[in-house]
Amino acid sequence: MYKANDNRYENATIRRAGNSGLQLPALSFGMWHSFGDTANFADSEKVMLKAFDSGIFSFDLANNYGPSTGAAERMFGEVYNADLKPYRDELVITTKAGFNMWPGPYGQFSSKKTLVNALDISLKRMGLDYVDIYYSHRFDPNTSLEETAAALDGIVRSGKALYVGISNYDAKQTEEIIKYFKDMHTPFVVNQASYNLLNQEVKDDGLLDVLKENNDALVAYGPLAEGILTNKYLNGIPDDVKLHWSNSFVLNHGSDQIVSKLNELNELAKNRNQTLAQMSLAWLLSDPTVVSVVTGASTVDHLEDNLKALDNLNFTQDELDKINDIVKK
Repeated sequence: MYKANDNRYENATIRRAGNSGLQLPALSFGMWHSFGDTANFADSEKVMLKAFDSGIFSFDLANNYGPSTGAAERMFGEVYNADLKPYRDELVITTKAGFNMWPGPYGQFSSKKTLVNALDISLKRMGLDYVDIYYSHRFDPNTSLEETAAALDGIVRSGKALYVGISNYDAKQTEEIIKYFKDMHTPFVVNQASYNLLNQEVKDDGLLDVLKENNDALVAYGPLAEGILTNKYLNGIPDDVKLHWSNSFVLNHGSDQIVSKLNELNELAKNRNQTLAQMSLAWLLSDPTVVSVVTGASTVDHLEDNLKALDNLNFTQDELDKINDIVKK
């Protein structure tokens, strides 16, 4: 029977989301596409429990995550009920609704019916009474933001979520929905968005500024651009590499330009005694508005490599300027 490491918080890096009561580990455990279905259950269970033993108490899911819709939530539910249920009060379990989940018009986006039904499905899959953060996974161009905000507010009042979040909303959309949340006194805490060294749209768009001005936070996903920001592609990027839709523009000017940038960044990382991946994670956390970075790990070794990023989160201004010069040229 699993017993959690007694020293799991001893070296944990924990950050607060704005001025809310929500605290998250600097690294959250993401379960986007490597969990469930054909994944080896024992291996998945091992890395998830190692994450919790290492102070990662936040697990990031969505209704549609997994090789097939719902697979990740079902797999998480099995591990939760077998191992983690005694620690529910310590865990931050989050899920989302908005991308393709089931057939028909209500199986996507952010209407009230979609958000309410999707959460009921997610809770049943995971064997939970509530989630800690429930997200609208994407902006719905055909539903008023006021309806989406009211739906999320009602979900909190029903006791099925403690906090609400939004994901993939730009600065303008975020600013508008925050006004509705404030009017309703909804515990909105975070926007989860794609953010990494090569994809700084959240900066360019002004989203980080909007969140900072409202004492809210950003959770960054895709921190390594599907592996581009690792040592894997220092000698070249194959033509068939698959990028998440939010990072697809990274290769617009060809792979040679990106490979050149990767090698320059890698030299800087070496001077910090970090890998390129570790420096990329640390760089995101150098901004206090970023409360947590969602990282996926399919093996314990991969997880431990990510955790080493937390050993050096400090950057000199010269380092930040050099990184900016490299990625912006």
